[in-house]
Amino acid sequence: METFFTLIIGALLVLVAVTIYRFFIEKKRTTYQATVLVDQIKKVCKFVTVEGDFAEIYHYENVKERYLKLISSRKKALIVINAKAQVGFDLSKIEIETNLKQKRIVLTHFPQPEILSIENDINYYDKKEGFFNKFEAQDLTELQKEAKQHIINKVPESNLYNVARKEALDSILLIENVVQTIGWQLDYSKLKLEKKAPKELKV
Repeated sequence: METFFTLIIGALLVLVAVTIYRFFIEKKRTTYQATVLVDQIKKVCKFVTVEGDFAEIYHYENVKERYLKLISSRKKALIVINAKAQVGFDLSKIEIETNLKQKRIVLTHFPQPEILSIENDINYYDKKEGFFNKFEAQDLTELQKEAKQHIINKVPESNLYNVARKEALDSILLIENVVQTIGWQLDYSKLKLEKKAPKELKV
């Protein structure tokens, strides 16, 4: 009889130990899944939703003066800029909360659209130099930067940001697909998108 009770008590102790072990293992696994999800979402990083093509004419002129401004030398160029601007969302800037018990990711903040990349091609026309004011390699490098900044300044005047905002749901659905891959849910019911204008970039 004592042996029988000993076996029962032993079985109960084993059952309790296994239950506690499974509880902590499951909790650890859930926490790990949540961490993996956040990392996966941030690895997606930049999601392009709209592209815009720009063709701009940029006038460059520089004047150097010498001998008490009695002599001046001028260099100038007509620059044709063909560029492509990609606008979308930097998903590393989203803010999320995790509900481990319900295996739910709550999206609390979604960033505003921004310029993700600009590819530009520059052609020089009507390039003229002065006697002591020549185009140097540094000048061409600065012109490249000025041309790119010129396109960046033009993006807010276009409709690209508004179009990107309308495509924000596609970005959220992309995140939802990532979350669902391991059986979690994405909750974005309380999400409010920012409406303020994005900050202008500087190159």
